[in-house]
Amino acid sequence: MKQNNLSVWSAILLCSISLLSHSQKIENQNTLTEEESKEGWALLFDGKTTKGWHLYNEGNIQSAWSAAGGELVCDPNTEKVVRGDLVSDKAYDNYDLTFEWKITKGGNSGVFINVQEAAEFPTAWTTGPEYQLLDNANASSHNLKDGKRLSGCIYSLSPLKNKVQSKKFGEWNTSRILQQNGQITFWLNGVLTGQEDMKSSRWKELVAESNLGKFPSFGKATSGKIAFQDWANGVSLRNIKIKELN
Repeated sequence: MKQNNLSVWSAILLCSISLLSHSQKIENQNTLTEEESKEGWALLFDGKTTKGWHLYNEGNIQSAWSAAGGELVCDPNTEKVVRGDLVSDKAYDNYDLTFEWKITKGGNSGVFINVQEAAEFPTAWTTGPEYQLLDNANASSHNLKDGKRLSGCIYSLSPLKNKVQSKKFGEWNTSRILQQNGQITFWLNGVLTGQEDMKSSRWKELVAESNLGKFPSFGKATSGKIAFQDWANGVSLRNIKIKELN
């Protein structure tokens, strides 16, 4: 009997330690260090709510996006809600944006920048370039065929500048987007993956030669909102931080 009681209390203690550890891990996410605050960084996700974000062209309505377990989650299985991309309330010009993301098996999503939100534009991707989020290892042949749709790419416009793989589905990746006076630079897991000048003739040629060229307003703006794509399967983000630049 005493041995059984000891086993029960041991199990309870281990469970409590596990729950405490998990709670501490969540608390350590979506925060700024003292140094980051001094440098001018700001959180775009508080880890608890979707404050500061709304559904593209729909406003603050219930959607597949929610805050859960310290993550900003797009649930592909959510029913009876309006589906769509999540867009920032605020527009940004020059900035340094960092975030972590993980995706489900075969998942496909993205981060749009310089988004122009208006009724005349039915979707975010018709106005702003996309940082591709992809489970490369289980991607469709369409996303693998020309190297312009892998994780970290400036989607459908240019291949990776340096080879890098997104981590296995379900594992966290780190990404960075830097925009300065129309020049955009992408990183994935610390590796430079894309760099283009949106004011250059090269940029105009890249857009014109792609399927995005049929949208007259695509890639024209060098400031705008940030959007997360609701696409194939699920995606989660955390530690979304931005530093606005002069």
